[in-house]
Amino acid sequence: MSKGLAPERNAYAALLRTLFVGLVCAFAFSLSIRSQERAGILADASEPTPIPAGRAPGPGEYPAGFDALHYDINLTLPGSGSVIEGSTAIDIAVTAGAPDTLGLDFTGLSVTGLRVNDVVTRFVRAGGKLLVPVPRGADGNRIRVAIDYRGTPDDGLTIRENVDGKRAVFADNWPNRARFWFPSLDYPADKATASFTIVAPPDWEVVANGTPDGQPTSIRLPDGTTGRRFKWRIEEPISTYNMVIGAADFRVQSVGRPCFTNGRCIDVTTWLFPSSVEKAAASFRRAAAMVEYFSQIIAPFPYDRLAHVQSATRFGGMENATAIFYDERSLAEGRNIELTVAHETAHQWFGDAVTEPEWPQVWLSEGFATYFAALFIEHADGVAAFRQIMEEQRRRIVAPTRTAAPIVDTGKEDLFNLLNVDSYDKGSWVLHMLRGRLGDDRFFDGIRRYYREHEHATGTTADLQRALEAASGMNLAGFFDQWVFRPGFPRFRASSTWDASRRTATITVEQVQPAVWPTFSTPLTLALTTASGTIRQSVEIDERVERYNLQLDAEPLSIVIDPDGWVLQDSR
Repeated sequence: MSKGLAPERNAYAALLRTLFVGLVCAFAFSLSIRSQERAGILADASEPTPIPAGRAPGPGEYPAGFDALHYDINLTLPGSGSVIEGSTAIDIAVTAGAPDTLGLDFTGLSVTGLRVNDVVTRFVRAGGKLLVPVPRGADGNRIRVAIDYRGTPDDGLTIRENVDGKRAVFADNWPNRARFWFPSLDYPADKATASFTIVAPPDWEVVANGTPDGQPTSIRLPDGTTGRRFKWRIEEPISTYNMVIGAADFRVQSVGRPCFTNGRCIDVTTWLFPSSVEKAAASFRRAAAMVEYFSQIIAPFPYDRLAHVQSATRFGGMENATAIFYDERSLAEGRNIELTVAHETAHQWFGDAVTEPEWPQVWLSEGFATYFAALFIEHADGVAAFRQIMEEQRRRIVAPTRTAAPIVDTGKEDLFNLLNVDSYDKGSWVLHMLRGRLGDDRFFDGIRRYYREHEHATGTTADLQRALEAASGMNLAGFFDQWVFRPGFPRFRASSTWDASRRTATITVEQVQPAVWPTFSTPLTLALTTASGTIRQSVEIDERVERYNLQLDAEPLSIVIDPDGWVLQDSR
C-alpha cells in the first residue's frame, strides 16, 4: 500500500495493554467447552464496544490447530443509513491437538445466530473474539462455522458519500480490520479462498476479489424495495486483509489485456466515479504494461484479472488481491499517481500471492512493492529516472530528524506504525543493495526462486535469504543481520593524505554513525579525482576506520563515496 505514518504510542501504556491483552487471551482460550455451554449465548443483539483497530496480536492469540480454508461472505448493503445485514460461513480445518475452543476475530456488530456444522451453538464474546466450542471428534476434519450478524461497522467497512456526493461502500482491512465487518481468523499467515454475495442498491456496481460468478440479478428486499445481487469468487488463497468489496456508481473501462508465457491473458480495468474518468486516465495509461513487465521478471500474473478502483481507503493505495483500491480524492483532483499504481500492482506478487506470515515482516510486502515500482520506471523511462527515485528514498532514510529502527521491528504495538520509512524505503534499498552485490542475473533468479517456492502461501525473511543464497552461492547471513535486523545505516567520512615522494595517497574511510548502530561491512567504490582525471577504486569496509594506500599519478582533489549509488549510506 501507499502509506500514511502514525505516531508511536506511549511505551508504558503499550506495555500495560500488552499485559492486559495477554491475560484476556489466556483466560479466554482456557475456557472449556462445558463452561461455555453454561455461560454462552445463542445470540447477542447488542453492538458491543469495538476493540481498537490495528492492535498487535497478543501472546498465544492464534494457537496452532485451526486453518481457515474458505469464506462465504454474504452482505446486504443499505440504500440509506449504515446498518448492514451479514452472514459469513467459514470452512476450517482442525488439526490433531487443536484447542477445544475456536477464537474468531469479530468486533462491534451484534451476532444474531451461530451454527457449527448446521447445529445452533452457544458462544462467548471476549476481547474482540467469538469463542466457539469445537465439536468432539473434530480433530483431523473440517468444520463449518456460520455466523449471522447485523449493525453499523465501526471500522473496516466505510459507508458514506463519495467525492461525487453519492453513497458508496468500501472495505479497507489493513492490517487486521476485516474483523469489523466479517468474522475471521484475521492475521496474515492464515490464507483462504473466498466468495462474496453482495446485495446492493440497483444503480450500484459491485467489485470484489477474483472474478464475477455469473451476472448480477434483480431481487426484491424484505422492505419492498429492489436491489441487485452480485456474486464474486477468488480461487486463490489470500489473507483476510486482502478480502474486500466496493460498491458505488462506477464507470468500468478496459485499459489493456496483457498475455503471459503460460498462454493466459487477463483483463486490466479501471472502476472510477463518473466525474473522475478523464482526470484519472493518465495514472493508468501504463497499467497493463506494468502487469506485463512484472510477469516477465517475476512470474506470470498470479490471478485471473486486475481492477484499479477509486475508493474510500485511508491509504494512498491498498493492494487488495485483484482489486486495488486508491484514494478517491487523488484521482478526483487529477493527480498523476502512476508510481503508486506500479507499487500496488507489484503487490499482487509480493504481499498478496506471497505474504509475510507476521506483521513485523511487512517489508517483504512494502519494501518489495517500493523497489519493483522503481524497477518499472527504470524499464519504462530509463536509468536516470530510476536513480532519482532511489535518491529520494535514500534522503528519506538518512534524514537527521528520523529515529532509525530495524526493518523487522517486533516492538510495535500499534501495527499502523509499521508503515514507515524503514519498511518501505529502507526495505527497497536492501533489495537494491542485494541486486548490486549479486548482479542482475543471480538477483532476479533468487527473487524468482523465492516467489516460486511460496506463491499463494507465506514467505519469511529467512526464506528470501535462502533463495538468494541458493541462486548466488553466497553467504548472506551477515548482510541480512546488519541491514534488516539491526537499525541504521553507515555514515561515511572520507579524507586523504598525500606522500609526494612516493606518489601515494592514504585514503581514510570512517564510519561515524551512532555507536548503537552496527559497524557495517560492505564493498564500496571510491571515485578519486586528480588533476589528470578520475579513477575508481573498489574497497572492502569492515571496521569503523579503514585506511588504504593507493598509488596515484597526482594528489586526490576530491573523493566521492559510492558514485553509482549501490550502497545505502550518508557521506559527510
